[in-house]
Amino acid sequence: MGKLTLVFGLILAVIGVAGYVDTGSSHPTALIPAYIGGVLAVCGFLAITEDLKRRKLWMHIAAGVGLLGFLGTITGLIDMIRMAFGTMFPHPVAVMEKAGTSLVCLIFVAFCVRSFVNARKARVAV
Repeated sequence: MGKLTLVFGLILAVIGVAGYVDTGSSHPTALIPAYIGGVLAVCGFLAITEDLKRRKLWMHIAAGVGLLGFLGTITGLIDMIRMAFGTMFPHPVAVMEKAGTSLVCLIFVAFCVRSFVNARKARVAV
């Protein structure tokens, strides 16, 4: 799961850098997804270990960061739906970036929950 966390961190970093470049490098808040991705990447790197307790710790931290990332950007999904129905926004790139960040974080948290449930079932079965 640590390697998958690295992948999601990289995806968020790409979203953040692309959004920053797309805004003409004038809005540093466009880099927020890259910061979230950086934290996920560090957690994923630290979770690649044979030590079960360390792996659990870092993956739970990563899941928490992903959940906070989703909750902090969920309005982007709502705004994206509104934009699809014709609502105009002053910064459509920001709306798309926020929606993308929200969706990536949601998918990441879903993978984490699935992994945690499977790990618990495997531990109980032993």
